Amino acid sequence: QVQLEESGGGLVQPGGSLRLSCTCSGSIRNIDVMGWYRQTPGHEREWVATATRNGRIDYVDNVKGRFTISRDKNTVFLQMNSLEPEDTAVYYCSAKRVTTTYNYRYIELWGQGTLVTVSS
Repeated sequence: QVQLEESGGGLVQPGGSLRLSCTCSGSIRNIDVMGWYRQTPGHEREWVATATRNGRIDYVDNVKGRFTISRDKNTVFLQMNSLEPEDTAVYYCSAKRVTTTYNYRYIELWGQGTLVTVSS
């Protein structure tokens, strides 16, 4: 079974740091895009950052210079520094165009979400 498993959320003070991790488990051949989204109550899910298999990295403007996304094969990380109360949200890991070793392709997978709370 192919699924995304996240970890690393929690409570942190403003200005602090957290590191989120997400691993795609199962018989994976490759994953085209992995990334992070976040969502707060009453709002739509917001794209945060993505990293492609070819090395392209993109960020939403309001996290540039503070967040760093990185990949190690089927695991994606989000290093979050200088956290602000506005970063409080449930963070979701995403994997797009996941190809398995038995040549089945998943268009998109989502993790279960991990809560990040930035508060003093």
